[in-house]
Amino acid sequence: MKKIIKSSLAVALSVCMAAAMTACGGSSGASSSESAPAESGAATESAGAGATIKIGGSGPLTGPAAVYGQAVKNAAEIAVEEVNARGGLQFELNMQDDAHDPEKAVTAYGVLKDWGMQASLATVTSAPGAAVSPSYAEDKIFAITPSGSSTSVIYADPDNLSGAFGNVFQMCFTDPNQGTASADYIAAHPELGSKIGIIYKNDDNYSKGIFDTFMAEAAAKGLNVVYSEGTFDDSNAQDFTVQLGKAQEAGADILFLPIYYDPASLILTQANGMGYKPTFFGVDGMDGILGLEGFDTSLADGVYLLTPFSADATDELTVSFVSKYKQKFGEVPNQFAADAYDCVYAIAQACEAAGVTADMSSEEICTKLVEQFTTMTFSGLTGSEMKWNESGEVTKSPKAVVIKDGVYVGVED
Repeated sequence: MKKIIKSSLAVALSVCMAAAMTACGGSSGASSSESAPAESGAATESAGAGATIKIGGSGPLTGPAAVYGQAVKNAAEIAVEEVNARGGLQFELNMQDDAHDPEKAVTAYGVLKDWGMQASLATVTSAPGAAVSPSYAEDKIFAITPSGSSTSVIYADPDNLSGAFGNVFQMCFTDPNQGTASADYIAAHPELGSKIGIIYKNDDNYSKGIFDTFMAEAAAKGLNVVYSEGTFDDSNAQDFTVQLGKAQEAGADILFLPIYYDPASLILTQANGMGYKPTFFGVDGMDGILGLEGFDTSLADGVYLLTPFSADATDELTVSFVSKYKQKFGEVPNQFAADAYDCVYAIAQACEAAGVTADMSSEEICTKLVEQFTTMTFSGLTGSEMKWNESGEVTKSPKAVVIKDGVYVGVED
């Protein structure tokens, strides 16, 4: 039997975050955050007087994936405001709109570099991340992506996990980790279903990467995958009745969806119309489905996700963040928001420990931050005692959540 839990982070989390909030000591004085237009999207800058460390980034602030980009931008704003309110050296945030498009991400990178970016939140999604990571490496600008989970974001050769860029890090799980963890969770919870069907996007690094590692782990665990040919691409991402029909015919009673929330919403809607009601199991890309305009959120009731963050947790840090986010933006923050918040605080912690000052070059800052990230331990909203290896991959544990009555609820045995 499952039970609803209200998880709490360790006391050490609060202590660590309190230390992080004193980041980058220097000139005193808090600054406010304001929005300003920029060439390729909306920029948000902390408009305080005195020296600032310029933190850039890009994401889909418009278009179908805007739920992700806006969540990252919103949460980063809150974190920057909190760090700046502590006094000392200030952060300045500039978030460009790349519309989840690699070419626009490259353009956004150029805008940010011209602006004087000294560190970065990289990109929100994986394909744009893969397009700009070589530039971050070449220009020696430290970057940590909240949610670009593909191995192509941190490796020049993602298929062989080699050629790590070395200065591009991830706050989120890598796709291989998500695939393996999902198979492990399903194996440990046979009550969710015994016959697995899968629908995934075969032209997307994120979806295909999770699918590949899920299949490998499913084989190792002896899981019964009865339908794995349910692929789609941009040309046919509106009608899933064929894939759903074949999964239903195969007897799949659990449907694994390593995809983003937009196609997932269509799958849930069309499955309901067919009277097909398996257990739906997703990954972090489905976080945001409850905020999708025009979607009947009751159809998501009972959907499982693996995610490092649950907004219903009762620890002090989560309660404070969720309260501020809801007050400022009128909605419950998702995992992408939590990862972005942690990115800013991790940068702040590293800055403080390394003695970073705003007059340093981006290359100097990059060297110091890489040294810190590969040796420090960080606790935040999305995990306690997080560590990074030299390739930029983070170590932390996923949590299972289930959607109930329009909210994400943590679950465990």
